[in-house]
Amino acid sequence: MNTQLQYAAKGIVTPEMEQAALHDGVSPNWICAQIAAGRCVIPKNKNHNIKARAIGDGLPTKINANIGTSGKHCSINEELEKLKIAAKYGADSIMDLSTGGDLFLILSEVLKNSPVMVGTVPIYTVVARKGELGLSDEFIFDPEELFHEIEEQAKLGVDFMTLHCAVTRESIRYLKTHKRVTGIVSRGGSLIYRYIKQTGKENPLYEQYDRVLEICQRYDVTISLGDGLRPGSGADANDHSQIEELLIQGDLVRRAQEKGVQVMVEGPGHMPLNQIEANMKLMKRICYGAPLYVLGPLTTDAAAGYDHIAGAIGGAIAATHGANFLCYVTPAEHLCLPNIDDVKQGVIASRIAAHSADIANGLPLATLNDLNLSRARYELNWNEMFKYMIDPENARKRKNDSESEKDDYCTMCGELCAMKTYKNSSN
Repeated sequence: MNTQLQYAAKGIVTPEMEQAALHDGVSPNWICAQIAAGRCVIPKNKNHNIKARAIGDGLPTKINANIGTSGKHCSINEELEKLKIAAKYGADSIMDLSTGGDLFLILSEVLKNSPVMVGTVPIYTVVARKGELGLSDEFIFDPEELFHEIEEQAKLGVDFMTLHCAVTRESIRYLKTHKRVTGIVSRGGSLIYRYIKQTGKENPLYEQYDRVLEICQRYDVTISLGDGLRPGSGADANDHSQIEELLIQGDLVRRAQEKGVQVMVEGPGHMPLNQIEANMKLMKRICYGAPLYVLGPLTTDAAAGYDHIAGAIGGAIAATHGANFLCYVTPAEHLCLPNIDDVKQGVIASRIAAHSADIANGLPLATLNDLNLSRARYELNWNEMFKYMIDPENARKRKNDSESEKDDYCTMCGELCAMKTYKNSSN
């Protein structure tokens, strides 16, 4: 059985392509051509029964919500509730980043209950099972255990995996000569870095990349090339280490596509507002137009407690200039494990960013949505307005808490409503 990329290369439109095309309001043949060109992916494992969604150029910007236990806080029921909330408020995928508890059971339950795409970071599971996550003074994993975990998760039905294949002996060399303010902030990246430093060997995910591709091709797992050297502070943005890793990511994109494996590329991180556009365009060029999956970017280091806002600002700019997939940032970022409300706030913020970018990029469905909302607003038709809002539940509650839903005004302007005055004056 072929991957979506292999079918697309033959010009075969699959049921998954038709499903994704219908959802995004595009032609199945067009989406097939985009996949064949490597500019679009459909992360859907052969063993996972979900509705197919596509990520890539010319499509609505998709968003991901991270959930998962930690060694300090572990409740499978709470994580499943986070999954439910993330899907309810519009996440297109979730990533299970659990590092505490029965990891196999947690992932199995997430896959069973998720109506959307599911991603993982397999190295977390390998290291967490050994009880060594966070240790820095001893050897942490056997490469064979990592490859075994990748295959087991693929069999289980994981749709995409973050694999830090481009953290190599070559890409980390600049960390010594060009000091960073915050070093390595990627957990997966730091674990690969420690492996290289302590063993003197190459990153097994890079050295045995063909083995990674063989596993992913068998189950049609989309590779998300992790940005293990992403900047964790504005001062480190676009430095030597980040760009060196990007160059390697570009080569790995080409190799994956040649093997028929779908691939997308992860990006920053923390980045000043004025650097985001150029970085997105550089990533697209270096990585052969592959879909870009970005965390934020966070436009300031000082927004702890409100990082979902900083991430939404950066995400909107990134998606306007090439990013296709936004990983949400919650108010808990840099502070603690997100709770259920943090998940909701993170999803809503990312959806606002994604929708804003889609309007800027001229996507018809996004533009029509806002046009319909504005027409309903001019008519003071509240029920119609709510249909097109990103969080109609919250909007309706705010309106009803202040005045009756039947009132044709809000308490901000009351009878001095500007649109009402204009219409009455124009009649």
